[in-house]
Amino acid sequence: MLTLQACAHKDLTSPDSTVASILPDHIKSGYQMVWNDEFDGTSVNMAKWNFRAEGTVRNYGTVSRQTISLDGSGHLAIKVTKDSNGKYYIGELGTAGIYEPTYGYFECRAKMNKQLGPHVAFWLQSSDMGKTLNPTVDGTEIDIFEYHMKTPAIVYHNLHWNGYGTNHQTIGKQVPYPDIQSGYHQFGLEWTKDEYIFYIDGKETWRTATAVSQRGEYLILSTELTGWGGDPALGNFPDEVIFDYVRVYQAKP
Repeated sequence: MLTLQACAHKDLTSPDSTVASILPDHIKSGYQMVWNDEFDGTSVNMAKWNFRAEGTVRNYGTVSRQTISLDGSGHLAIKVTKDSNGKYYIGELGTAGIYEPTYGYFECRAKMNKQLGPHVAFWLQSSDMGKTLNPTVDGTEIDIFEYHMKTPAIVYHNLHWNGYGTNHQTIGKQVPYPDIQSGYHQFGLEWTKDEYIFYIDGKETWRTATAVSQRGEYLILSTELTGWGGDPALGNFPDEVIFDYVRVYQAKP
């Protein structure tokens, strides 16, 4: 991994200069990197992230920062753990209130979890989602990728809008991907005012003009334990998803 040294005078919303010239081949040539985290060091860069929903119970799991760690070699792990009393813990990092861009290309490189029970994700969210039942104004939950071992050869792209109650709407795509359990893979989203375009390993996997948000949204990395990924009693813990980087590109001025 390339080194990112955080210092007090540095603008931490700007990309690290050692990777700023990287431009994936499959996105527009007029884009430039505007934000990134290469996960160097041994602790989360709190100028870029916050511990989202800490202490809350989300189905089977309680959100805890103790599930999140850096290995000192450029990788961020978010675990699902189980304590001696049978209590499960999950983890979430977000950029709410710190970095909430509108439009661009969003990409992470990640290695999937191995156990039944958890599902792992890289997604965008708005704090007003469902407020007026207008996703253009309120925003849309945009799941760039979701994955779980209940369907170990499938990657999910999903959209959710109009809240999570009786007005909730959703659409998605299941992408067969037999190699997903082998090593690291890149997951990308190009979000414009007209559509969303999803990518896995640089190849387009879904395109839709449904519920296109026109407002700023924050980034989230997470593990969840909802039952969607299977019965956690059948899994062995700890389990983890590992992120190599997160990068954001937008059109040049």
